[in-house]
Amino acid sequence: MALIDKPERARQLARAIASDLTLYHDKKIVEGIENDTLFDVMSHEINEGRALFKSRVVPEVYAQGHYERALCDFLLKSKGDVKSRIW
Repeated sequence: MALIDKPERARQLARAIASDLTLYHDKKIVEGIENDTLFDVMSHEINEGRALFKSRVVPEVYAQGHYERALCDFLLKSKGDVKSRIW
């Protein structure tokens, strides 16, 4: 399989990975936000997703931060209604 070299396609992949994280780990994410430990409790899953993303895109596109942006959009922004002292 050829590596992804188009930023739009890389964004789609990053969003799909981040979406899967929220789908399969919603309770863990909510608890992490509530306790301000999100990146600690989700570190394994986040790093696993990052490794998958990195393995599928060319280095230049990986360096553009699409995966991190998708994490913010799906793990944080979509959970803005969760009560937390971080916001």
